[in-house]
Amino acid sequence: MQQTAIEKKELRKKVKLLKGNYSTQQKRDLSEIILHKLEVDNRFINSNIVMLYWSMDDEVFTHNFVEKYYGKKRIILPVVDGDNLLLKEYKGKECLVAGDKYGILEPDGPVFETPELIDLIVVPGVAFDKDNNRMGRGKAYYDKFLRTSDASKIGICFNFQYFESVPTDIYDIKMDCVIC
Repeated sequence: MQQTAIEKKELRKKVKLLKGNYSTQQKRDLSEIILHKLEVDNRFINSNIVMLYWSMDDEVFTHNFVEKYYGKKRIILPVVDGDNLLLKEYKGKECLVAGDKYGILEPDGPVFETPELIDLIVVPGVAFDKDNNRMGRGKAYYDKFLRTSDASKIGICFNFQYFESVPTDIYDIKMDCVIC
């Protein structure tokens, strides 16, 4: 295993342990602060079509945020399809179904066929750094998609996921900024 891969594996373990120090409620409380910073960011304010994500239990909790802005902006959510992300427009909680791969709730409906219209992509990650580098879970779903997009990219994370530096390789896509 190459050095960068080893470093990433070790950092993923470290972050998992750090996340374990916080209750679900503490992570939800911290999420509100992070998402408030996002909603006052000009990139978000000036965006009409925003790609968010329906959070897993260990990520910045986005469910309420998606609901808050649904109807005010077009909200696009990713759906895992094999080794790639498909995009679908969020049409309300009643249109969510459990995804095949991770059981994450995903929009049911047609694929959003015009990703070039997305103004802003809000990206989760395992770890970020001061140079706006992002380290994901290791499947490269986001990196593959982000490579094809000209939209603004904002990473969001808890402060314990923000480091001086994270290991990167040539496939990792930088964020325009990170909010924690």
